[in-house]
Amino acid sequence: MTHNADLTVAALMAESGVQFGTSGARGLVSAMTDRVCHGYTQGFLRYLAELGEFAPGSEVALAGDLRPSTPRIMAACAQAVRDMGGVPVNCGLIPTPALAWHAFARSIPSLMVTGSHIPDDRNGIKFYHPHGELLKDDEPGMSRQDLTFAAESFGADGALIDPAPLPAKIDAETAYVARYVDFFGMDALTGLHLGLYQHTSVARDLLVRLLEALGAHVTPLGRAEKFVPVDTEAVRDEDVELARQWAAEGRFDAIVSTDGDADRPLLAGRNGAWLRGDVLGVLCARQLGTGSVVTPVSSNSVVETPGLFSQVLRTRIGSPYVIAAMDSAIAAGAHPVCGYEANGGFLLGSPIEHGSRRLAPLPTRDAVLPIVSVLVAARANGVEALVASLPPRATFSDRIKDLPTDRSRALLDRLSAGSMAEQLERIEALFGGLCGRPETIDQTDGLRIRFADGRIIHLRPSGNAPELRCYTEAEDEGSAQRLNIAALRLIASETGI
Repeated sequence: MTHNADLTVAALMAESGVQFGTSGARGLVSAMTDRVCHGYTQGFLRYLAELGEFAPGSEVALAGDLRPSTPRIMAACAQAVRDMGGVPVNCGLIPTPALAWHAFARSIPSLMVTGSHIPDDRNGIKFYHPHGELLKDDEPGMSRQDLTFAAESFGADGALIDPAPLPAKIDAETAYVARYVDFFGMDALTGLHLGLYQHTSVARDLLVRLLEALGAHVTPLGRAEKFVPVDTEAVRDEDVELARQWAAEGRFDAIVSTDGDADRPLLAGRNGAWLRGDVLGVLCARQLGTGSVVTPVSSNSVVETPGLFSQVLRTRIGSPYVIAAMDSAIAAGAHPVCGYEANGGFLLGSPIEHGSRRLAPLPTRDAVLPIVSVLVAARANGVEALVASLPPRATFSDRIKDLPTDRSRALLDRLSAGSMAEQLERIEALFGGLCGRPETIDQTDGLRIRFADGRIIHLRPSGNAPELRCYTEAEDEGSAQRLNIAALRLIASETGI
C-alpha cells in the first residue's frame, strides 16, 4: 500500500468538499467517491484505535438508508474496515437507531450511511463509538488522522476498481422491535387504527411489524420508489396535503411517519395535522416521566412551563450538543434524563422504569420512542386532546434554499455587531414591522430574538446544506407560520435572493 503522510482526513475534506456537519460527514453524492468514503472510514477507525476502541479483528457494524447511492458507499466503507483489519458486519438497510441499538449492545463501533432528510443528490456517513455518537469534541482527533490508500484499488475517478460484495446481512431489527414491545406491552396500542406514511423511509416495513406487535391495526400509505426527502422540521406542502387527505377518510386514529433514516418522527392525530417535533418531544418526555430535559435553543418554549419538568437545559442545535449536555446532567446526579430536538428526534440518556418494566437508554435520535409513547398517552382521548393539554404556544420553521453559508453568516454578523443597543436597533429596523420591539438576543446557535410581544424569530445557517433556517414562535400555529413567511421574505430581500 502507498502511504501518503501528507493526506489527512482534514486534507481529504478540503480536497473533496465533503465536510463534517452536526451529524457526521455529508456531501454531494458526486463528491462522496469510494476513495473519499474509504478515507473517512479509515480516519474514524484510526481515531478509535487511539482510544482503544478498535483493533485488528474488531467487528464494525454498518447500515444504510434507501438512497440509490447508499449500497455503493456502504461497500466502500466495508472495504475500509477490511483494509484496517476489522470485520464488517452488514446490518442492512435499517433505521439509524436500530443500528445504534445493535452496536451499543455489543460494544462495537458502527457507521450509518444516510443523508437523513436531505435530497438524494447528497448522502452522508454518521459515526458511532461502541457506546455513543461521535461528538463535536471527537472531530479534531479524527480530522488529523493520516490516511493510507492502495494505489491499485482506486480508479482516476475515485471508484473502487474491484469492490468486494458486502457480507451477508444479519438481523439487527428483531432486538430493536423487542425493545419497545417488552417495555410497552403487546396490547399497548390495541384498538388504534394507524395510517403509516411509508414513502422511502428505511423503517417503512419495520414500523408495520412493530406497531402491529403493539396491537395496532396498520394501513400502509404513500409507499414510493423514488427517494422522498421528508424533513420533519420543514414538512413539504405535499406531505401536509397527503396527511389531510388521508385524515379526511375518517379511518385513522393517527397517522405516523419518519424521515429517511427513521431517527426523526412525524405524528398526526385524527385531523391529519402533523405535530411539531418539539411538541412531540415534550409530550413524550412527560409520558415517560423524565425529570431533566435537554433540548436545543430552537425548541418550543412550552418545555419551560412551570411544573412540567424539574430541569430544562438548552443547547446548540444538533444531537452531539444534546448528548454532551445529557451526559453532564447525568454526571451531576440528574435522573431520569432525556433529550429531544426540534425535529422530534428523541434521545434517552438514562433508564426509565415503570413497575417491572425497564427501558434502557438509547442516547441517539430515535423516531419510534416518541411515536409510541405519545400514541399510548393518546389512546383514550386522541392526539389532539394531548396537545390541547399544553399551554398555547406554537413553532414553525422553514428555510431559504441555495443560499451560500457565507451570505447567511454575513447577515447574522451584521445584525449582531456592536453594542446590545446597536444590535436591537438593527433588528428592529428589519423586523419591527412584524413584531415590534426586540427584547432579548440569544446567540447560543445563530441569532434568536425574543420580542416584547412574546414572539420569537431565530435565524441559523444550516450545518448540512447551503440553507438559512428560520424558526418562529407565536401564540398559535397560524401566527407562527405567517411570521415565518414574512420573516423569510424580508431576509430574502436583504440577501438579494
